[in-house]
Amino acid sequence: MPTPTLRRARSAFAGTRRGRWPALAVWVLLAAVGFALAPKLGDVQDDSQINWLPADAESTEALRLAETEFDDDGVSSLLVLYTAADGSALDAEAFAAAEADRAALDRFAAAGETTAGPIPSEDGRALMLVVPLPETAVDDDPAILDRADAAVQAGLPAGTEAGFTGGAAFARDMESAFEELDGPLTWMTVAVVAIVLALSYRSPLLLVLPLACIAVAEQLATALAYLLGEYADVTVNGQNTGILTVLVFGVSTDYTLLLVSRYREELRRDEDRFAAMQTALTRTMPAVLASAGTVVLALAVMPLASVSSTAALGPVLIAGVVSAVIASMTLLPAVLSLFGRALFWPVVPRYDPAEAHAPAQRRHRFWGRIAGAVSARPRLIALAATAGLALLALGWTGLSTGLEQSQTLTTETESQRVATEMAEHYPAGASEPAEVYVHAADADAALAVLEADDRVAQVLEPVAATGSDRVRIDAILAGAPSSAAAQDTVADLRNAFADDGTDALVGGATATRLDLVDANNRDLALLIPLIFAVVFAVIMILLRAAVAALVLTLATVLSFAAAIGTAAVVLDLLGHGTVDTTFFLFGFLFLVAMGVDYTIFLMTRVREEVPRWGHRVGTLRALTLTGGVITSAGLVLAATFTVLALMPLTFLMQIGVVVCVGVLADAIIVRSLLVPALALWIGERLWWPGGIAKRRDAAAGTPAATDRESASV
Repeated sequence: MPTPTLRRARSAFAGTRRGRWPALAVWVLLAAVGFALAPKLGDVQDDSQINWLPADAESTEALRLAETEFDDDGVSSLLVLYTAADGSALDAEAFAAAEADRAALDRFAAAGETTAGPIPSEDGRALMLVVPLPETAVDDDPAILDRADAAVQAGLPAGTEAGFTGGAAFARDMESAFEELDGPLTWMTVAVVAIVLALSYRSPLLLVLPLACIAVAEQLATALAYLLGEYADVTVNGQNTGILTVLVFGVSTDYTLLLVSRYREELRRDEDRFAAMQTALTRTMPAVLASAGTVVLALAVMPLASVSSTAALGPVLIAGVVSAVIASMTLLPAVLSLFGRALFWPVVPRYDPAEAHAPAQRRHRFWGRIAGAVSARPRLIALAATAGLALLALGWTGLSTGLEQSQTLTTETESQRVATEMAEHYPAGASEPAEVYVHAADADAALAVLEADDRVAQVLEPVAATGSDRVRIDAILAGAPSSAAAQDTVADLRNAFADDGTDALVGGATATRLDLVDANNRDLALLIPLIFAVVFAVIMILLRAAVAALVLTLATVLSFAAAIGTAAVVLDLLGHGTVDTTFFLFGFLFLVAMGVDYTIFLMTRVREEVPRWGHRVGTLRALTLTGGVITSAGLVLAATFTVLALMPLTFLMQIGVVVCVGVLADAIIVRSLLVPALALWIGERLWWPGGIAKRRDAAAGTPAATDRESASV
């Protein structure tokens, strides 16, 4: 069996005098593969609607039915709204123009479909055409709506305006938004990380070299995402690839800061730079692996989600975390070991034989004062921090759910503006009708159910499928498509069809949102307890202390609640206070699985210091020594996720906000004040059942420090 020394040598092989060259050679090959495959990610990216739906939902089945039994391969409605520029009633000339456009737009319609309308509004001030485009029309031909718009504008009478809305127009806006995620997201993330590294180390090499290693890790992660989409049947979409980039840069920088900080510390204690790297790597690796392991295991439960896009997020982000941790623990130390102390120029760490026994506050005066304050009033600080976090969590009560399609982008688009204008002239559900699929023999019974419900404003003529005896009946609901009233109508219609014995499927935008809400609620109930269990298990295995695991897990949950509450206030001030139901699951995943990193970083250092110094002084030394680097790591992760807050997609913007405020709260309040204060308050009982301090002090033959020594931490 390998000795502990041999195991440490193996784990730190990439940073040794001989090991750096093989490590660099392997990474040259990995980088070549990454840079070759990463550009192909777009070939497997699929943002089709069906990939965002619950696999077993009725709306998903309805969509599959449209694709398999109708020649149109699914329909996405394009709505054309005609109004007078001065708001007056439309004249005969406008009606004639809309009639001419109906014939002209038929060439864009799906096979077997024709444009419906013109449909006048009751107030006489609007006309509407409904163009049934193929569902994939915008994906297959991004310019199709531009040509349709040119056809409409060509014959538009003076004083009449026309605009597009509906599913196809929203799809174009979303496509444009996802295109914005590719280049700008990467470059903004790089800029944020570069600024934080420059401020942290004020060294040119420590800006360029770690950033280059992180870039290689990001390309490797992107290549793995491509392989997952190409060969593992994993759905890769704009959402998970956008989060992937931010995640890799964020966690890679965290690991980089932790390793570089410890390397600088060891260079002052050891004259040999390779020995210093070996110590830094072996001391850092358990915390990094525990941190990465927590995130990976939490992401590993995501495929259990019933929502397809949520399930796909797990494998893609696991590829990112794995790439980040491997690069940080092998490529980075190999690169750093090439330069040694010169890395830190102009502030070069010099070897000092007295450094090993020097008080921690000698080089960490600010965090020494923080540790002194925590030491003086641990109970008061623990209670105050808990009360503060609980107060922040109260903002949760003001958070509303039910994000509408018109709110999915942070900036107003033509489709959103026209949808709002259309609601002034037509029933609120006109922009996205409910779609009822029935056998032709049941069509009359289905029509009777629809016409009997006074919440159905209008029932359109049935459209027959060419591949079966099915028909589709579009029903315009009185309620707005995303409203709770419209979703209740869909649920009641489904029940009415079931009671009537009618074999009908209700699909469309409202039915999809209803099914998504139900599926997301099921996923929350399933995945959150599993992620809880993962976090608790990892901390308990790492620290071998059940009490510590329980305390730290509960502290992390309190931090999550405070983050949601604070984010609710911030989002409301930004005008985006309504969130999607996935907001809670994604927020919980990132904040609990990733936010616990800083507690892990702190407590692994506590576990290292306690055997030598005793529980109280060891805890304070760990806080003093890790305070700066962990706070920097928190600022990096918060800053990188802030990049998401600048994106045009409301969901990603909201995730960016909640992760940003949550990580800051976790790094500054939970890890700096609450956790060390609780550790001091609970005392050595924190390590139950291990009793680490007494057992290890005795084994080492080193007396634990007394409480009086805490003054010289």
